Amino acid sequence: MKGKVAIVTGAASGIGFAIAKSFGEAGAGLVLADVSSDAGKAAVGKLRESGDAVKFIPTDISKSEDVRRLTEFAFENFGRIDILVNNAGLQHIAPVVEFPEDRWDYLLRVLLTGTFLCCKYAVPHMIRQKWGRVINVASLHGKVASPFKSAYVSAKHGVLGFTKVLALEVAEHNITSNAICPAYVRTPLVEKQIDEQAHRHGISPEEVIRKIMLEPAAIRRLLEPEEVAAMALYLCSDQASGITGAALDIDLGWTAR
Repeated sequence: MKGKVAIVTGAASGIGFAIAKSFGEAGAGLVLADVSSDAGKAAVGKLRESGDAVKFIPTDISKSEDVRRLTEFAFENFGRIDILVNNAGLQHIAPVVEFPEDRWDYLLRVLLTGTFLCCKYAVPHMIRQKWGRVINVASLHGKVASPFKSAYVSAKHGVLGFTKVLALEVAEHNITSNAICPAYVRTPLVEKQIDEQAHRHGISPEEVIRKIMLEPAAIRRLLEPEEVAAMALYLCSDQASGITGAALDIDLGWTAR
């Protein structure tokens, strides 16, 4: 990772922060992107404890102009872009017949269109270098479904298809494109979902964790962000150069049934 430069979206907390931290500790320069300026600046402060090669730019990845500015910022500060981690995300829980149309549109713009935009503007730098890694943090919900998450599940299924298309288009340039599909990870996004699911199903938060989040799994616990970060770090290595177009599960055995 030494000498490489990585863009990580949704990097201020949770999985994105864990990935950025692991990349920085391995020697990579970092460009953090997040919609929250305060959280992003705080993340930079934490990450600079292990190195100075960390920059932050507020970014709404659903907007083309923001994404263009992000990639230009990365290149201006580091002179290259080697790795892109599309991690930014959000959730909305509601039945299909009650799902607000504006929230549907926004979730798809962030989760799916945002992934496309980041690749569109970052990958040309990788093509020029003849080396690159694209890692899309998808979800177990890119492969299976849960009720009340129609926009999120639809977008994550789309991310897996997009990951494959990109892998086929850029393979000749020594660039790989892969998705990571974790089960529930201990993040602020998941903690918020616990309360929303409890309200929606009329059960306690503890029952949400036990009956909804962990019941289908073989290993009944939440994942930690660092476990996803370890997979992302491996996918950037030379040893993973033959892995592309893959959707790699860290699902605690959900799909083993």
